[in-house]
Amino acid sequence: MSAARRTWGWHPLVDEWAARVVADSGVRPGELVVDAGAGTGALTRHLIAAGARVLAVELHPIRARSLRDRFAGAPVTVVQADILEIRWPARPFRVVASPPFGITSPLLRLLLRPGSRLHAADLVLQRAVVRRYATRPDRHWSIRTGRPLPRGAFDPPPQVDSAVLVVRRRA
Repeated sequence: MSAARRTWGWHPLVDEWAARVVADSGVRPGELVVDAGAGTGALTRHLIAAGARVLAVELHPIRARSLRDRFAGAPVTVVQADILEIRWPARPFRVVASPPFGITSPLLRLLLRPGSRLHAADLVLQRAVVRRYATRPDRHWSIRTGRPLPRGAFDPPPQVDSAVLVVRRRA
């Protein structure tokens, strides 16, 4: 593993698995989708193919610049920022992301807070965290375990198992 990946704890999804996560999410053309921790755009690429308008948020400056270059002309806005400190959309949005595992709890608190305009999220997280959130009853949100992802769904593979946390606003 490179020094940069070790320092940032970066485990990007491989293309085949990124495509599966986006397909499972049910993103529709024209939807505003936030890719939190966009990396080099594994999910972003498939979100664009699904017709989404993407807000790709990436903390690492070199990866953010690379995203801008890679998706120039596509319906993507790249923001180089800490996802925990951005101004969230004021209109309905969804999140399809594989965020850094270390920010899971604060990210979920932000997304699920009262007044959030989030209507759906599909988040690749540690499987143990997904199980914990999926068993919590919530009157505002339907939260369940989605697709499990093997360690080989990432390059390099993390030391933990992963799954998709599927969040939907209740009607």
